[in-house]
Amino acid sequence: MIYVGIDVAKNKHDCLITSSDGEILFPVFTISNDLIGFSLLLQRMQSFTNNPETIKIGLEATGHYSNNIADFLANKNYHIFIINPLHTSLYKKSLSFRKTKTDKADAQSIVSMLMTQKLTPYAPASYHEKELKSLTRYRFNLVKDCSRLKVSFARLMNIIFPELEKIVHELQVNSIYHLMSEYTNTNAISKTHLTRLTNLLSKHSKGHYGRQKAIDIKEAAKQSIGTCDGIQTIELQQTLARIFLLQEQTEVIEKRIKEIVKNIDSPFITIPGISYTTAAIIHAEIGDFSDFSNAEKILAFAGMEPSIYQSGQYTSTHAKMVKRGSKYLRFALYTAAKNVGKWDTNFSLFLQKKLAEGKPYNVAVSHVAKKLVRVLYCMEMKHEAYIK
Repeated sequence: MIYVGIDVAKNKHDCLITSSDGEILFPVFTISNDLIGFSLLLQRMQSFTNNPETIKIGLEATGHYSNNIADFLANKNYHIFIINPLHTSLYKKSLSFRKTKTDKADAQSIVSMLMTQKLTPYAPASYHEKELKSLTRYRFNLVKDCSRLKVSFARLMNIIFPELEKIVHELQVNSIYHLMSEYTNTNAISKTHLTRLTNLLSKHSKGHYGRQKAIDIKEAAKQSIGTCDGIQTIELQQTLARIFLLQEQTEVIEKRIKEIVKNIDSPFITIPGISYTTAAIIHAEIGDFSDFSNAEKILAFAGMEPSIYQSGQYTSTHAKMVKRGSKYLRFALYTAAKNVGKWDTNFSLFLQKKLAEGKPYNVAVSHVAKKLVRVLYCMEMKHEAYIK
């Protein structure tokens, strides 16, 4: 058996090729992150054997930098093993107390792990899985950016029209966004025609706000202590323009996500409280559920397992969540747990039980998430819809 360790970087990869006896067949060499570099690696491996079955290749999971070389080698029928960088780091520390971080040392550690550790083979993701992961992560960042802008909008409203928050149910809604986009200060609102103001509010609140709300807002604007200079007007207009743009972009992404989830016929959306977007994140981040032997390993992958601290006679009873692994999956599972705890009877009763035991809300929700993962795992493995 021949072992190949690859330390992946943005523009180049450092490779080491050894035999099963530990003999170095090719000392650490560098290849460029392009077809020429990939072909050089292929040529050097094939100089020893043309049989992919006799070669094991390991590389760290370094985000998108490892995708191209992993898929290139997998398409050539080589056995690929993607290793968690944390696993590599801990393994390297277990071999030496010396603090060493070089590309050569990393490639050697990967080869050593290939020889001694039981690792899960890499399988190229399906087209839908890759697209879902890209879409859901992109949407995650769009929503994050929009949330930041909404905080800025709330700050501006405290300066420009502080009384409005007490009049309306919620500041962060389309009707208020369009109100302040049309009229950027209290003086403009107080002078506008009541009918025009009523129509604007009614249109963008879908009839929730009517003439009386328009009257209340107009009267509050006349007596407002708010101030608005030129720079605040510009900031307000640009903040709202960016919010509208991000909302439109998010809608486009969510529409495509929904199409894919429908296409793969996800059973997860049959659970009350799980949306198409949440189901998409779970599918995208977990991938093939059969890669996990049980639901607990998915929890560990999401970083939702409790940490363990025990020394001598002492065992901690206040273990915190590990929070390693996919933050996107952890977010989706936690969000799903809150929603199913609200909309599904079985999960709602389970949530209330944990709350009755004296657990804080977030801790109780984490218990619901663990129960939910077990249900999701069973549904996916059996290809069954949710049964209440």
